[in-house]
Amino acid sequence: MNFFSAIFGSKDNTKLIDAIQEGAFLVDVRSAGEFASGSVKGAVNIPLDRVGSQLAKFKGKKNIVVFCRSGNRSGQAKSILEQNGFQNVINGGTYSNVNQCIG
Repeated sequence: MNFFSAIFGSKDNTKLIDAIQEGAFLVDVRSAGEFASGSVKGAVNIPLDRVGSQLAKFKGKKNIVVFCRSGNRSGQAKSILEQNGFQNVINGGTYSNVNQCIG
């Protein structure tokens, strides 16, 4: 275990990887401009400020993975979705983390 993982804990992506392999709904909650500069293959862009008004797009999805640049906005998106009854939401953190899990 390296110094940083000893202090901050290591990120276990097992649940995230499993969800992606099962065809999770991948949602990039960054702005449209950020999304246009590159994202995760197969992801849709629903900016954080629109998540609450776009709930219909999340209905019926087995697993939902939200992600952004730093993990902050995706954490907020996860909370919004959970407050609206979605139980199957994973905060993937950064788009590069999600991209690495796709393999």
